[in-house]
Amino acid sequence: MKQAVLKGKFLIEAVITLVTGLHIGTSSDFTPIGAVESPFVRDHFTKVPIIPGSSLKGKLRTLLAKMRSPGYVLNKIEDDDEVICRLFGSTSKNGVIGARLQFYDVFVTPESIEKISRMDTDTYMGEVKFENSITRLTATAIPRQIERVPAGTDFAFKLVYNIENEKEIEEDFATLSAALMMLQMDYLGGHGSRGYGRVAFSNFSVRYAGLNKNLEEYAGRLKTALEGSCLK
Repeated sequence: MKQAVLKGKFLIEAVITLVTGLHIGTSSDFTPIGAVESPFVRDHFTKVPIIPGSSLKGKLRTLLAKMRSPGYVLNKIEDDDEVICRLFGSTSKNGVIGARLQFYDVFVTPESIEKISRMDTDTYMGEVKFENSITRLTATAIPRQIERVPAGTDFAFKLVYNIENEKEIEEDFATLSAALMMLQMDYLGGHGSRGYGRVAFSNFSVRYAGLNKNLEEYAGRLKTALEGSCLK
């Protein structure tokens, strides 16, 4: 893996608001009697719901790959185009490319924690949606319980962009903005075809960290580009 020169970083922050209930599942070896069959992922210590950085990264990359694929069938991940590879990283027979985007786990804002804590929820900071899957041949209903983070919950989004080539900054941010816009017209987590996981971005900010003060002038333009991805 060739190490690229680091010319600074941009810290991107925003608010992710759930438009509909969100379910990002967690695995478990067994389900105790009386427990929700399909719980959402939580922070291990606080038990507050989180959006894993890996979930965001994977969803954004997949949306971009689908948008930019030259054919009718989605290509293999190692065959993603140059911009996707440099933003999200790549491991292929041609070598390793380090990702310029560094994702964080996304946590519920303190204001939303306080608001939801005052609500009469089914679980701690969660609602339980009861659904049925129907067997077509027998018309038998199979009930299931899915835990969701309630609509209206705000998450504090954070993302770092490594600056390696000044000439590629605006193209990279235009690509990122397109991915964020597509996410808001798609869904995050599971059961999206049934209306789960609709999200909206707002309140973007971009800050530069580094020694090259000339790069600070990009922050305002990049913030404007990201704000252009907001749909609400």
